[in-house]
Amino acid sequence: MARNRKVVLREYIAGRPPREDDMVLVDGGTVALRVPEAAAPAPAVLVKNLYLSCDPYMRGRMRDFHGSYIPPFKPGSVIEGLGVARVVDSTHPGFSAGDIVSGMTGWEEYSLIDRPEQLSKIQQSDIPLSYHLGLLGMPGFTAYAGFYEICSPKKGEFVFVSAASGAVGQIVGQLAKLHGCYVVGSAGTNQKVELLKGKFGFDAAFNYKEEPDLTAALKRYFPEGIDIYFENVGGPMLDAVLLNMRTHGRIAVCGMVSQNALTDPVGIHNIFCLVPKRIRMQGFIQSDHLHMFPQFVSDMAKHYRDGKIVYVEDMSIGLENAPAALVGLFSGKNVGKKVVCVSQELSQCTF
Repeated sequence: MARNRKVVLREYIAGRPPREDDMVLVDGGTVALRVPEAAAPAPAVLVKNLYLSCDPYMRGRMRDFHGSYIPPFKPGSVIEGLGVARVVDSTHPGFSAGDIVSGMTGWEEYSLIDRPEQLSKIQQSDIPLSYHLGLLGMPGFTAYAGFYEICSPKKGEFVFVSAASGAVGQIVGQLAKLHGCYVVGSAGTNQKVELLKGKFGFDAAFNYKEEPDLTAALKRYFPEGIDIYFENVGGPMLDAVLLNMRTHGRIAVCGMVSQNALTDPVGIHNIFCLVPKRIRMQGFIQSDHLHMFPQFVSDMAKHYRDGKIVYVEDMSIGLENAPAALVGLFSGKNVGKKVVCVSQELSQCTF
């Protein structure tokens, strides 16, 4: 038996970013460290969660909105997200105690996974386990599929990435450099700007908060225009980008974090630019491109081992700090991919 703490959503939110008090850490009581007989006859897996991923899409699941590709959380129930965990017990033939897995899990110390076919086994290697939530996980695959499938890059093209120091943006920029492109990124602090140029190898970067005229700023960094825009923020930045796109440019719409919490989202004024410039603008979700996942893991692991891709992770320690970690995403507190190590015991955070 073991105690099981969990983070639950108090109630739905609307019109604002999440706050720490929208979530609460509760004592879930004791759990038996075996798959309960009540779970039969369907196979199930009991896991001990090691790392939890904080991702911008989770804010959308805190609203009472059912028109998205993923349903909302339920008030009073445990928050769900991607995680890395160790199998404690299993009635599924594909998993055994001791296996390390990644997939959707609860924000709690122990989770019973009743759809274990959605879990993936992790083969332990020299790559940190937590990187399977970033570099080799959903953010990395989002960058890979979005850049290669949606953007259709060509060597020598001009690439702009917004929210470029985040979990997705940092990889997009490095992939673009490996492809032979000219790459500029935007971020919200000077520290992040220096990270983009000094660590991730972007050709240039700027702090959008210090630019009174985004259209002029983009013209300064892209005097010949932008071929590819990897969109993460929406709002005024997208409007400025549209005026600076080149003919036959491509815009991969990964997210619009500036608009997620608004009940009255800001409209786009320059959308007509799509017509005379013949711009292709496409939204996408990484799960539509799973045929690419094996190649992605192979390519990204090799790039990392060869030193061609670097990755920055921002880790919080302890399940009790998970709400603050998630909330910090929406004020730019994180530098790199935000991850929560579930246990306060540092030894478990280097499992």
